[in-house]
Amino acid sequence: MATSTPKNRIIVYPGSFDPVTNGHLDLIHRARQIFDHVVVAVTRNASKNPLFSVSERMDLLRLALKPVLRSGRVSVDSFDGLLVDYCRKKGAVAVARGLRALSDFEFEFQMALMNRHLAPELETVFLMPDERYTYLSSTLLKEILRLGGDVTRFVPPVLVPKIRRKFSEKI
Repeated sequence: MATSTPKNRIIVYPGSFDPVTNGHLDLIHRARQIFDHVVVAVTRNASKNPLFSVSERMDLLRLALKPVLRSGRVSVDSFDGLLVDYCRKKGAVAVARGLRALSDFEFEFQMALMNRHLAPELETVFLMPDERYTYLSSTLLKEILRLGGDVTRFVPPVLVPKIRRKFSEKI
């Protein structure tokens, strides 16, 4: 298990990643520029009724992140329970959260303050994606698929057939 030291700062980027989008990947790359190691942590949240299982989401992330996983500076994992407990277990000093629009801010701000209350040593770092991805979410991606639209600009090309296949199985 990796732990943060002054020369090895770990950040956890939690999310459902159902499925992973280019916006998620953009935030992972941004976090890599600031931190020594990024743990991409897939949440086990059954209340969200995910399209993909946790293991499938992890596989999609590993496939999309294949070039950077080799560096040893990014890893993919899953968790359930409190995020702050997971971050402590991983030795993380921060949580990465994406802010696409003002509408994200209120929820993310509340979560950051609660996490600060539960784990004062853990910082929340808000990252803004490239402008190309400010409107992009997994929810919108699934809506495009539901309506028969083309998602090739929103996910890594290697994932498109897998996402289409899974979506056609579910409907």
